[in-house]
Amino acid sequence: MENKKVILVTGMSGAGKTSAMAVLEDLGYHCIDRFPSFLLKDLIKMIMEGKDGDYQNVALSVSAKDFDVFYRAFKNVDVELLVLFLEANKEQLLLRYKYNRRNHPLIVANLANGLEEAIDAEIEEFSNIKSSASIIIDTTFLTQANLTSRIKRFFAIEGKEALSVSFISFGYRKGLPMDADLVFDVRFLKNPYWDEELRSKSGNDERVFDYVINDEKTQEFLGKLTDYLEYTMKTYKDESKHLLTVAIGCTGGQHRSVSIVNWLYKNYRKEYNVYKDHRDAVEVYHD
Repeated sequence: MENKKVILVTGMSGAGKTSAMAVLEDLGYHCIDRFPSFLLKDLIKMIMEGKDGDYQNVALSVSAKDFDVFYRAFKNVDVELLVLFLEANKEQLLLRYKYNRRNHPLIVANLANGLEEAIDAEIEEFSNIKSSASIIIDTTFLTQANLTSRIKRFFAIEGKEALSVSFISFGYRKGLPMDADLVFDVRFLKNPYWDEELRSKSGNDERVFDYVINDEKTQEFLGKLTDYLEYTMKTYKDESKHLLTVAIGCTGGQHRSVSIVNWLYKNYRKEYNVYKDHRDAVEVYHD
């Protein structure tokens, strides 16, 4: 029998659960929102006995209140259970609700008197659930395209033991990518910004890439970094973890971090399911 997969999509209201479910549906998952917990036995029976493929891959959007019930129920059946947890910082959630002029679910349910109180209550609610997540995505700085890319790269993987490695470049000016497992600061490397011919380019440009990568200090750093990453990747595989996210940061996220991420992507793409994102890189061209 082919392996059945169930994804529980949960996390902060306003962090992107609806968008995530839409992406999963496009990938071919049977997506169900707000499924009644008292009908779980019927759903599990349909999944386990389904013969037409409709319930081979299922994604369920689950609230904090119902999460434990769903999690325990699927832990006790023969499916591959994954938990996708979506979050964003408080300031961003406040902005999203004010911009969209929507009411927070806890306010609608009369469980909070205001937006800040509702968000704080959810943070507390989800504090324990987060530890059960297979993958955590912080959407604070992500565009819809970024979110779509990350969900596709992880949930399109076939095979329970497969490891995906995601390399992200970023600029410290805009803050850390909070969903990173490992963060490396490369601001000590030689900076192409001070070369006027390279300033408007990024690490995607061959000249910038060569400038950064061929420097003696960079070569020494990459030797030590790859030793550490190879050890970490091995331990992740041994623990049957699905995704390792490695963030590389420089001042603006334009030159050094982009170059290092591009080098790592090329170095590991034959061995692992490898992906890359350049969160803050912007190409600026002058006539």
